[in-house]
Amino acid sequence: MNQYEPGRDPRPSPYMDLWRAVPGSLAYIVGIFALSMVGLSVLSSVFFAGLGMIVLVVGVPIMVGALYAARGFGTADKAMLKMTGLPEIAEPAWPADQPTASSLTKLVTPLKSGHYWSYLLHQMLIAPILATVTFSVAISWAATALGGLTFWMWAWFLPNKEQSVGGWIARGLGVTTNGTLIEAVIYLILGVVAGVTLPWVVRGLTRLHHGVASAMLGRWPNDDLAEAVQQESAARTAAIHAEDSAMRRLERDLHDGPQQRLVRLQMDLATVERRVSDGRTEEAAQIAREAGLQAKAALDELRALSHGVAPPLLADRGLVAALTSIAQDSPLAVTTTLDPAIDELVEPEVARALYFVVAELLTNAAKHSGATTASVTTNVRYDEPVRLRLVVSDDGRGGATVVPGHGLAGLMERVAGHRGTLTVESPDGGPTRVELTVPLRTPPLA
Repeated sequence: MNQYEPGRDPRPSPYMDLWRAVPGSLAYIVGIFALSMVGLSVLSSVFFAGLGMIVLVVGVPIMVGALYAARGFGTADKAMLKMTGLPEIAEPAWPADQPTASSLTKLVTPLKSGHYWSYLLHQMLIAPILATVTFSVAISWAATALGGLTFWMWAWFLPNKEQSVGGWIARGLGVTTNGTLIEAVIYLILGVVAGVTLPWVVRGLTRLHHGVASAMLGRWPNDDLAEAVQQESAARTAAIHAEDSAMRRLERDLHDGPQQRLVRLQMDLATVERRVSDGRTEEAAQIAREAGLQAKAALDELRALSHGVAPPLLADRGLVAALTSIAQDSPLAVTTTLDPAIDELVEPEVARALYFVVAELLTNAAKHSGATTASVTTNVRYDEPVRLRLVVSDDGRGGATVVPGHGLAGLMERVAGHRGTLTVESPDGGPTRVELTVPLRTPPLA
């Protein structure tokens, strides 16, 4: 059965929505008035103290402290605005930390940021003025509504009724009776008008706060561009670091593995040649057999190391075929569920990174996890932005951790180099699940 009466609009009244927002809005107006007064006192004292000592070294960090304090007050202001029910204000793009920067550069970074100065101006000048005006209007309007609507209850107990506003009006109208009744009617009318309009007035005041805060405490049009530049720079740095780490690891593995075996193989072949020249063919045959084992071991190691280098199959037939080949070559029983669209959407440099990551994850699972089965799954998400989601999981013992400079940390850097993310879920006892996402180029229109 329909819970609404026939012909009745089930949608809530916009006016009632305004009324429901009145308590939170009034709490914000009162709270922001108190916060702005505290902010004005703190920020003006600290900032002008630092400005007065700018010729001394100590003045600069004091001013920087004022900027950080302004950011804190501005953040509190935006948090309190949530009580009004208005949309949340987006966080601006703050200057990124530069780990390699000098201490002096890090210290003066806020001084070069427009957002810090905007927060300071808002909290030290704009917010106190705006909060004082809105507080006065809101409290006066609410007091008029409450006092006018309840005046008839306590007006009869006031002394000197003849000297009241109602008494003056009554005498002006030639009414000889007590003017309290007329005064109560006038205040009731004022109370009704103020009460009816209170939600609109309060909403208008909070929208004024919200608009100013959005302009001065929110994101600016160039923030998205600045953030994209920072992300691109961070991705480039991560990619360079990841490639450097991979090359160093490959060099180390080649030196410690196949290179040593090939040196041993060369020495064994020289020994075989001498034994044959001396007529000791049985010894030569035995050494030749050992050399064959060394050659096979070197070949196996080279084949394993080649998983870290993009194979011709990747360039010739695409990422789906390359990932399928990895799964088939793995000592684990690997199942693959691969979206064929990735061959068209994944750029070549991203495909090489994904190939390396999957190969490394399956190798680690086979060597260290005790797993017997694994799976590789990919799918493309066509929301904004278009991105690839790839999941590698195994049934091993779990307990995989991210250690800086090793294994999974290097894979995270490689994925971050393409503006992607990699997360690891590996509780003790398993299973281990590694999920990564990378943005893709926009698919062509049909």
